[in-house]
Amino acid sequence: MIDRSNNSNMQQTISEPVSISGIGLHSGIDVTMQLYPAEADYGIKFVRKDIRDNNVIEALWSNVSNTKLSTTISNQYGISVSTIEHLMSALSGLHIDNIKIEIDGPEVPIMDGSSIKFVDLIDQISIKSLSKRRKILKVKKNIKVENNDTSAELKPNNQFSIDFEIDFPSKLVSKQSCQLQLVNGNYKTDIASARTFGFERDVDMLRSNGLALGGSLDNAVVVGESKILNSDGLRFKDEFVRHKILDSIGDLYLAGAPIQGYFFGNKSGHNLNNLLLRTLFADQDNYEYI
Repeated sequence: MIDRSNNSNMQQTISEPVSISGIGLHSGIDVTMQLYPAEADYGIKFVRKDIRDNNVIEALWSNVSNTKLSTTISNQYGISVSTIEHLMSALSGLHIDNIKIEIDGPEVPIMDGSSIKFVDLIDQISIKSLSKRRKILKVKKNIKVENNDTSAELKPNNQFSIDFEIDFPSKLVSKQSCQLQLVNGNYKTDIASARTFGFERDVDMLRSNGLALGGSLDNAVVVGESKILNSDGLRFKDEFVRHKILDSIGDLYLAGAPIQGYFFGNKSGHNLNNLLLRTLFADQDNYEYI
């Protein structure tokens, strides 16, 4: 087990290649993904191995092309990779700045619906410090975006902390809130194993729209009218809001650097998270790199 509590000031990558395979949540397609070490300032890039040319997609807010039930990034040639948020969340939680991700299909595998499989995969190998300092994105002004009764905001803060509230018309989910400061490796214990969730009543509608084709009780918490359908129940009593935090950490890591600031999400999702970053970067007075 690798101690990550020192939150290195140096950029980091993985020490050796690792591979993982699984099904895409929405596409239902089996995919294999290889993660490779990368040099300083490389960033996080996906490479579609099943496509020959123009197949590199940089994991950045400006490349987000679709936010319907997941986050999809595309390059200028229209080559895309979807459902990247759980992997991005794991990379953020483990402080990995530079990595090359080769994938042989259109969607990151969903694994168990959380990010713990990606965390465990990287835990098998060591993390390598590089010779350049990390760039930290410091939030300088309050930024807020809203849509009806949902909102997302960033405020100046001396570290990255996250506060989230949800409210679903289901007595099994209902209102939940959770606040976390990501310190001393608590991403793995408090967030990484929180799974994505959906409602039994929505399954047929989603599938008729070509979504959730790979979804099952193995990779999502399914909420019925009166009970959770998964035989093993919930991993946390507030697993639903913790998963929303997991998603938000992944979406915010598309800033291209770790954020120093306070994030508050009120029923926010992938679309508002991306709009928040677009609003942040629209004015250079909103932020600075330290």
